[in-house]
Amino acid sequence: MFHDAHDWALVLAAGEGSRLRSLTTTDEGVPVPKQFCSLDGGPSLLQEALHRAESVAHFTRVCTVVAAAHRPWWAEPLQMRSRANVVIQPRNRGTAIGILLPLLHLARRDPRATVALLPSDHFVENERALARALRGAMIDAATYSEDVLLLGIRPDHADPELGYIVPRRTDGVDLPSVAQFVEKPRRADAERLIDRGALWNSFIVVARLESLLALYERRFDEVLTALDLAIEREIAGDLRAVTDLYERLPDIDFSRHVLAGQEEFLRVVPVPSCGWSDLGTPHRVAAALRSPRAVPRSVAPHITPAAVLDLASRHGRLQLADA
Repeated sequence: MFHDAHDWALVLAAGEGSRLRSLTTTDEGVPVPKQFCSLDGGPSLLQEALHRAESVAHFTRVCTVVAAAHRPWWAEPLQMRSRANVVIQPRNRGTAIGILLPLLHLARRDPRATVALLPSDHFVENERALARALRGAMIDAATYSEDVLLLGIRPDHADPELGYIVPRRTDGVDLPSVAQFVEKPRRADAERLIDRGALWNSFIVVARLESLLALYERRFDEVLTALDLAIEREIAGDLRAVTDLYERLPDIDFSRHVLAGQEEFLRVVPVPSCGWSDLGTPHRVAAALRSPRAVPRSVAPHITPAAVLDLASRHGRLQLADA
């Protein structure tokens, strides 16, 4: 089933999910990051992402980056995972640092790795369609070995709350490179972008490990070097090395500060419309709740089907309160 023994998946689960806080706050007033909630009473979004990751990498090669402050929520779902496959971030320093930390750990274990980066807050109506695209991208990464592949979802409507990737025109043989990123355009602009062939930016990324690290080397070489050295010191016994460095690191966004401006190294993998959403707002949660899934959800036996909160229930209660 798996293309290569060097195929890895990295599930990104260290975010705060603040935009959805109206739905993800408990009755006691405790905000729960959305990746630890379920959409409709089933597995949490994190657990669904782990299952998604196993469509492209063996269970033993699925890593997860989490936040130290979220331990009460991830400790049980990840208890059957290898400790080496759970990378704990001391604090939030932006998505770019949250990706770099586990990549540098992985570089010590498998420098030849091909990696799929998977956010843990997505809804996918047709998981099989996305899995096919992911597996194809893992294979394509060998051909486009110096490039980073971005999965772009074919839009089924103009959504002004999403980011868009505009591909360059191509002969139809090669994967197109990126011409432009457009973040949250007005609806009319989004419609024009779609007419030009723009795709929703899923923030799902596939590339060889060395190509991902090269993005950082070209823009943030000092940060990469400092974090790599801190990890080395931590392995040698200085357990505060990474934590202390995090206090001094800048906040860096992966899309705005790492990808944007390096379009020449980026390629787009078009993904057929598959009912994808990033569940970034209550509006998109409501839309996902109205969408039947093409494939009933199931999880592997080693994925505990527990979630802290049920977004469907919370959404229903908020609607009743507003009525």
